[in-house]
Amino acid sequence: MEDFNLKELFQYIISKIYIVLAITIAVVAGGFVYSNYIKTPLYRSTTKLVLTSEATSTTKITTSDVTLSNNLVKTYSEIIKSHDVLEHVIENLGLNMSVDQLAGKISVSSTSSTQLITVAVSDKDNFTAQKIANELSLVFKNEIIRLYKIDNVQIVDQASLAAAPYNVNKIKEIFTFFAVGLAFGLATVAIKFYLDNTIKNASTVEDRVGLVVLGVVPTVGKK
Repeated sequence: MEDFNLKELFQYIISKIYIVLAITIAVVAGGFVYSNYIKTPLYRSTTKLVLTSEATSTTKITTSDVTLSNNLVKTYSEIIKSHDVLEHVIENLGLNMSVDQLAGKISVSSTSSTQLITVAVSDKDNFTAQKIANELSLVFKNEIIRLYKIDNVQIVDQASLAAAPYNVNKIKEIFTFFAVGLAFGLATVAIKFYLDNTIKNASTVEDRVGLVVLGVVPTVGKK
C-alpha cells in the first residue's frame, strides 16, 4: 500500500511539475527583489582595545594586576555603550541619530581569559561605520581616565574601512530561496494530491474497494 501510494504520489508530482516550477520561480524572483531592492546592505568596522597595567619600567606586572584587568573587561564593556560615551560620540561627529539608535549599531565582545575588547559598529554607510568605531574607542579611553583616574586602555587595532557589506551574500541567498521555493512547491502538490479523492484508474478502485474491475468505459472525445 505504501509503495503504491509513494509511486502514485511521484507520478502525480511529475504530472504537476509546472506547479512546482511556478512556485519555485516565484519565490526565487521575490527573494531576488528583496535582496537587491529592499534589504539594506550593512557595513561593519571593528576596533580592538586592550586593558593594560599602569606599571612603569621599574614596576613589574603582578598576577593581581592581570586578574584585576580581567575583572574590569566586563565593566568596561558596559561603559563603552553608556549614555555619556555615546552622547559624546554623537556630538563629536555631528551624527543625526539618538543615543538608542547609536547603541543599536554597536556590539561589544571580549575574548575569554584575555584583556581584549572588540567593538564592532554596523551602518549602511561604510565611512560612517569606520568613523563611529574609531571615535568611540577614543571617547571611551578618555572616559576611563575621567572615571578611574587611570590610563589603562590602549587601542590595538583601529577600525578599517569595510569594502563590502557583511549581510549580503547573493549566491547563498539565491540557493536558499530556491530550496525554500522547491520545498513549498512540492508540499503544495503533495497536499493537493492527498486532498484529491477522485478515482483516476481501475487499480485505485481495486485497492480501495476490494472488488475486481470487469471492464472500463473509455473516454470518448466530442465530435
